[in-house]
Amino acid sequence: MPSGVHHARVTVIELPAGALVVLVGVSGSGKSTFAERHFAPTAILSSDAFRAMVADDAADQRATRAAFELLHLAARRRLERRRLTVVDATSVTRPARLSLVAISRETRRPAVAIVLDPPLAICLERNAKRPGRRVDPNVVARQAEELSGWLVGPDPLHDEGFAAVHHVGDPGAVSTVSIARSGRRGTAWAAPGRLDALPARRLTDRRTAR
Repeated sequence: MPSGVHHARVTVIELPAGALVVLVGVSGSGKSTFAERHFAPTAILSSDAFRAMVADDAADQRATRAAFELLHLAARRRLERRRLTVVDATSVTRPARLSLVAISRETRRPAVAIVLDPPLAICLERNAKRPGRRVDPNVVARQAEELSGWLVGPDPLHDEGFAAVHHVGDPGAVSTVSIARSGRRGTAWAAPGRLDALPARRLTDRRTAR
């Protein structure tokens, strides 16, 4: 087991000041609820919100490319100012995550992944109860399959350049997790090649059965 990894219920997630926080999880995993509970509205960059901004419809997948162009630009500008930045998108694919980590490297800010990974059945139930936009259940299942392929091994996602990876697998833990801030906002992170070489404290909660 790698040093610093604890397979126990997550209660505190420590974030470096001015970090890029990438929420990772399928539709219905609770990302938006988690973001709204723990972060200021101005810090949250939601892919749905940017789709709505571009096309007046958060569900319009044809606007996805333009929406992410704006999301990435907003993330870059916030990180240049050492502002905590939270990306609320599924980010279940490696290219999606790497594009965000690249921005954190270029702005010399640490990237932290928070993986929200409740059982698929719970995600499907939440998705079905959404008052507005619902994602096709088959799409949610494919997202879960994609994500599960990356959450294997003792140190998942860390090789992608994240300074820390926090895994919240218990659906009830989303409401009990607390966020702690550390460091000074104006301090740049030295990242000559890889941010994942930086020391990081990672707290993980193994997933329950899907």
